[in-house]
Amino acid sequence: MATNGKVEAYKYLQVEHHDDGQIVRILLNRPKSRNAQNRGILVELNDAFLAAESDDTVRVVILGGVGPIFSSGHDLGSPESVAERTPGPDQHPSLQINGGTRQGAEARMLQEWQYYFQNTLRWRNLRKITIAQVQGTVYAAGLMLMWACDLIVAADDAFFADVVGTRLGMCGVEYFAHPWEFGPRKAKELLLTGDSIDVDEAHRLGMVSKVFPVDELADQTLAFARRIAQTNTMAALLIKESVNQSVDNMGFYNALNACFTLHELNHSHWAQVNENHYPVALEDSGIPNWKEAPPIVPALKDKVRAE
Repeated sequence: MATNGKVEAYKYLQVEHHDDGQIVRILLNRPKSRNAQNRGILVELNDAFLAAESDDTVRVVILGGVGPIFSSGHDLGSPESVAERTPGPDQHPSLQINGGTRQGAEARMLQEWQYYFQNTLRWRNLRKITIAQVQGTVYAAGLMLMWACDLIVAADDAFFADVVGTRLGMCGVEYFAHPWEFGPRKAKELLLTGDSIDVDEAHRLGMVSKVFPVDELADQTLAFARRIAQTNTMAALLIKESVNQSVDNMGFYNALNACFTLHELNHSHWAQVNENHYPVALEDSGIPNWKEAPPIVPALKDKVRAE
């Protein structure tokens, strides 16, 4: 049985066990890279989630991040991420399975299906109640991790945006929950502009459950998890399943699958258009270099663009 305060050893995660193992807190632990999601962190995260799911002592799983930012999204260019993708001694083993040895769009589609789309969907359907603990900027694929959780607790400094349309020429991330989380028109606005919403608007939309000062976030999320953990496990599971099945019957699951294929079509478009076959937009297509793009600004109701 896990003990209070026990911390497991992962390369990219910090995993804590609280309340005699009833609550597990998984923290992304790449603060120098703003907790960007390289392949290693995603493989470890899946392992940690499944370990918590299989442990009958665990009632609630918290997902958070070490440092000032929950997650800045996919890791597109850190030296560590480049080494993972490059053939050689530092290449991640997952690049040799699940379609990684296939060619062209097939390899990309199978790899993204496994490590981005199916991972997120699996975590959304985890047989435990999950709570996202988020702070700072939550952008693009950071939204996927957060949206996979049943409840979201945010710091008062949190901002949310998906900038892949304006910076990469893409139609959103692989787990396309935007219309369900933001609402259809707000989703279009945010994707077309790359603007952000703050935590108060996210709370008004119902996307965020609780908001606390950033220095209280960890303690208050743990307190919230303790309250949820008091709910009978069968009742908690069926509440989660009832809500998930309701939105699935409203079309959520089918929409996710359809939009994943559109995401892959978008990649294939750029791989065909670009001379170097890079699978996202380049500067000569009218998209700014994502490394030098202008700052993300708030979406304001009375201005076309924030000053």
